Amino acid sequence: MLEALIFDLDGTLADTEETHRQAFNAAFIEFELWWDWSPHRYAELLHVSGGRERLAHYVTSLELPPAERARLLELVPALHRTKTRIYTELLEQGRRPFRPGVAKLLQAANESGLKLAIASTTTSANIDALLRTNLSEAPHLAFSVIACGDQVRAKKPAPDIYHLVLSSLHLPATSCIAFEDSVNGLRAAKAAGLTTVVTPSRWNAGEDFSAADRLLASLEEVDVPALQRLLGETRAAA
Repeated sequence: MLEALIFDLDGTLADTEETHRQAFNAAFIEFELWWDWSPHRYAELLHVSGGRERLAHYVTSLELPPAERARLLELVPALHRTKTRIYTELLEQGRRPFRPGVAKLLQAANESGLKLAIASTTTSANIDALLRTNLSEAPHLAFSVIACGDQVRAKKPAPDIYHLVLSSLHLPATSCIAFEDSVNGLRAAKAAGLTTVVTPSRWNAGEDFSAADRLLASLEEVDVPALQRLLGETRAAA
């Protein structure tokens, strides 16, 4: 029986990646680095889960003297904190909305008595900012569990974040459905034994999602009864 829906955040609940990209570039300017992550370059960097990890990966990819590379790697934590501050400010100014169908599904899940959870590699500050701007008028749509990347040892595609959510929900994977938009997220959810629905965003639409239990253009195409049937089908097949 379906008891909970577990959502990734960036790209799944809301198309926040462009806001993240702008925040990274603004942080670079504050640090006088003069890097510029184009949409194409950022889409490539999204294969690395986690903002700090993405920054460190980028630094190590540059042709730099060892001393300069070491200096820049030491800057990563401060640079990421600045990026998070800017991202939060951009969200509060622009109110990045949920993707189509998300609010309706959250409401339907709430009315059906299902628990809601978030399993994200982003920071708690980013999660708070997005939920605050989108759910300020619907406080009843509360998430029972919110797990973020800094709470686990390994980020997606490792299943750690999903294991943490399932443990906190006190539910087995067989009674939950995960929602993702990326290959790393899909791998993490499936490794945790979860039935997984994928709704790709414009940043990763060309990736291989053949392992998904359901691939949809948006969450407008699904409702709670359909999810109940999907869970039953995947468990029967297993």
